[in-house]
Amino acid sequence: MLPHLRTLGALGVCLAASVALSAPSSAFAAPAQDDDTFTLYAKEVASEDNGGQSEQPAPDIGDSFAFADDLYDSKGGGKVGRDGVTCTVVRVADPDDLLCVGTFVLEGGHIAGQAIVPLDESEQQPTFDIAITGGTGDYDEARGYIHSTDDGDFQKLEFHVNS
Repeated sequence: MLPHLRTLGALGVCLAASVALSAPSSAFAAPAQDDDTFTLYAKEVASEDNGGQSEQPAPDIGDSFAFADDLYDSKGGGKVGRDGVTCTVVRVADPDDLLCVGTFVLEGGHIAGQAIVPLDESEQQPTFDIAITGGTGDYDEARGYIHSTDDGDFQKLEFHVNS
């Protein structure tokens, strides 16, 4: 299948229930305002390997994979949510592209997003923006973007939410 990609910014289409937070940060204590900017750190949840295959076949259009992350208010900080992401190969050329869609589950609601991401087999993921396509609860009219950058063992996600 495809190489294991870390979070890609925590995109997802996995539907999930809201997360109860033990110590919510101020970014989650109130509904999204006109412009709500906050940063989260995503760390991939371990999953089973691909059956012990050491070499992955080249990706083909339509190949897909999914992954999930836990979301933290800081590196090594408190868990504030989770996400689920599904990516599908939509272009096999120069560059290879993935269409990724996902949902961020936060206190007060969900934020949905999607992006075209270049397929990068290196350890460090590319920097990219995720379009916010909607949400639920406190984020029911959310629009904006999420700027995703590789940050060591985490993916740094800078949310720019407009409602």
